[in-house]
Amino acid sequence: MFSVPGLPFKILEQTGQTKMQLLVHSITEAVGNGELKEGDALPSVNQLSAESGFSRDTVFKAYSALKKNGLVESTLAKGYYVAGESYKVFMLLDDFSAFKEQLYNSFRQNLPQTYSVDLLFHHYNREVFQQLIRNSLGRYNSYVVMNIDHDGIDPALEEIDPKKLLILDMGAPLSETVSYIIQNFGESVESCLEKGWHRLKKYDELVLVYDEKETPHPSETVWATQRFCRKHNIRFKTVKRPQSPEIRKGQVWFTIRDADLVEVIKTCRKNDFKPGKDVGVLSYNDTPMKQIVGGGISVISTNFEQMGILAAGFIKNKQKIARVLPTSLILRESL
Repeated sequence: MFSVPGLPFKILEQTGQTKMQLLVHSITEAVGNGELKEGDALPSVNQLSAESGFSRDTVFKAYSALKKNGLVESTLAKGYYVAGESYKVFMLLDDFSAFKEQLYNSFRQNLPQTYSVDLLFHHYNREVFQQLIRNSLGRYNSYVVMNIDHDGIDPALEEIDPKKLLILDMGAPLSETVSYIIQNFGESVESCLEKGWHRLKKYDELVLVYDEKETPHPSETVWATQRFCRKHNIRFKTVKRPQSPEIRKGQVWFTIRDADLVEVIKTCRKNDFKPGKDVGVLSYNDTPMKQIVGGGISVISTNFEQMGILAAGFIKNKQKIARVLPTSLILRESL
């Protein structure tokens, strides 16, 4: 960061940005932190070019981008000026689902109305993930990102100022400067299964629906479930998809994807199996629908509303947070 005499804002230095992105980022930051306020005049294209050393074309493109974002306006009489004080948040989630909707609604409701949130999804496509991150650089005051995997932080995230970055759901950052609000997918799952042992013990086999390539979920849950079954002498297996011939009485089916849960429920109805009596059904991540379907689906889940509230707190307070949210077993009639 460096000050330029004659400019009402500081030029922020950040690797991986074009000169145009650098100007957009610097002015956006100045508005976000109150250095520039609504109605404040900005240098003309010629003045900013001369003072900063950037070309006129670069300055014009930066002002055009800021106008498109609604942060800057221009008139013949006033030139360029700050249109309004706004704070822009970049939120990148993995996919759209009922519990992600709970997370987003909770996040949005706990932010001031003057804060704008751009919500995007990466759908576990690493190329899309990296492109969205890099396209966002310099355009936002804060970044809330649902990590693409559990094992590490994608290099694209290293281009974001760590003080502005919040990692959600999985993958604790190696850097102590990066904030996170995540789940534990191993020991917490095993602990939840132990709490449900009084209901699980009537079943002779636990079937976990899990495809290593297609189920976007950390494998720690597989090993945790296997340890639990080994400890209690319950047969255990994983299948990639629930199929009618495989579902029989005396089993408990543990699904992670909602699409697989639907197939299990449909197959139970087709074979006249009653969930909770003939076949046990357990699902990962709670949603309002799971509270009522078939008398209620038992779940292992974290509290996504709380995750949204804490994430909004990080944005508003600008203070580091490092939280592993508790995971709970919610017993309903399906188990």
